[in-house]
Amino acid sequence: MGKAMRLRALFGGVGLMLAAVAVDVLAATEVRSVRLWRAPDNTRLVFDLSGPVQHSVFTLAAPNRIVIDVSGATLAARLDQLSLNNTPITSVRSAQRSPTDLRLVLDLSAAVSPKSFTLAPNQQYGHRLVVDLFDEEAPGASGAPVAAPTAPAANAENAAQVPAVPAVPAVAPSKLPPIPGGKREIVVAIDAGHGGEDPGALGPGKKLFEKNVTLAIAKELQRQINAEKGFRAELVRTGDYFIPLRRRTEIARKKGADLFVSIHADAAPRAAAFGASVFALSDRGATSETARWLADSENQSDLIGGAGNVSLDDKDRMLAGVLLDLSMTASLSSSLNVGQKVLSHMGSITPLHKRRVEQAGFMVLKSPDIPSILVETGFISNPNEARKLSSSSHQQALARSITTGVKQFFQQNPPPGTYVAWLRDTGKIAPGPREHVVTSGESLALIAQRYQVSLAALRGANSLKSDTIKVGQTLSIPATALAAQP
Repeated sequence: MGKAMRLRALFGGVGLMLAAVAVDVLAATEVRSVRLWRAPDNTRLVFDLSGPVQHSVFTLAAPNRIVIDVSGATLAARLDQLSLNNTPITSVRSAQRSPTDLRLVLDLSAAVSPKSFTLAPNQQYGHRLVVDLFDEEAPGASGAPVAAPTAPAANAENAAQVPAVPAVPAVAPSKLPPIPGGKREIVVAIDAGHGGEDPGALGPGKKLFEKNVTLAIAKELQRQINAEKGFRAELVRTGDYFIPLRRRTEIARKKGADLFVSIHADAAPRAAAFGASVFALSDRGATSETARWLADSENQSDLIGGAGNVSLDDKDRMLAGVLLDLSMTASLSSSLNVGQKVLSHMGSITPLHKRRVEQAGFMVLKSPDIPSILVETGFISNPNEARKLSSSSHQQALARSITTGVKQFFQQNPPPGTYVAWLRDTGKIAPGPREHVVTSGESLALIAQRYQVSLAALRGANSLKSDTIKVGQTLSIPATALAAQP
């Protein structure tokens, strides 16, 4: 009897252990799918999960491998269906080290620098594990991670809640330096919103993704701008991959952009909402960004726009602050100016949501040195506008309206040393009236000083009876130079 009791106790204990293992397996998080995107300097893997997990990532050499250990997980996804073309990954293997411990091994053709993080569920996705593999020669392969930017609740750019990847502050001048008698091209950086893991807004039936619409319009806009002599368009995002918001402006700066244009197609709670709109940076966003630049010592060596590409690294804090304020004010005024021209031309081919340029704290508009606008081409959530946005003919018309507005702005305000400036200075094109859109904190005297015209000439050109001006007011800038003053 004693022996029988011991056997029952033994097998009963084994049964309890097996039951416990079975419960653990049932409770384990499933890796339900794996997605992959290739960017110019990195590869992103996204593991879709049924619940939260703990994980660790480490590298092995000879041969190069990345090992991802996921605790409390089992694999339910197919790994052999991943397209590994044009990536440093040659194969993906898996092993269940225990009923609840999963190991994934990425075989590599070259060494990479991995970064990983998990994401909580949002409106579009459940739990995710994201692993970024940076090419070792890529700018983003080193440096401290950049915190995910905080933006207003209305900013749909951040809907996917994907943190920024590490980035190194740009050291190249934001704008190509003026060339005496030179004829360089005006550079327009075109940013197709969203991409990769971040699809942006979804059209009716969730079959039309904002990221695809914006890239199609951006490529058409690039084609049209490049057809204009004296202009060159550069795409910030050339394919379906994610770029952090602040990194987008760094890419534009590295390309020497004279203008940054971000393309979007928003969604609204009401499907009836319609119309295109153009945004520039808000005054509050400009103030906070100036403070951020001054607080970040790494940015002190960056070059900012304006006369002669002023460097901050040899200036004291007060002077640096003044220079940044002047640069941000000039950039914002130009943003409002070009934005209004783009908006007026868009109004001829599509309904407008608002008839004047709106202002908000969008992250991609916060360059203190590059005029920047965000173009909402329409509401992808509106069935009628979604149908038009997916049409190549409408995309071409939208791109043409943006091109016309941009060209008109630069013909009136050509950067020194450019081919367009040479055309104007030699009388080959009519200079056209220069315009200035008043921003917060500006006075008529400051505007006159900036454009090297007399106060009297500025008043006369705008039929002003006093020096009182309003934010958002458009002023015509006369050609009378201060040098002509008595």
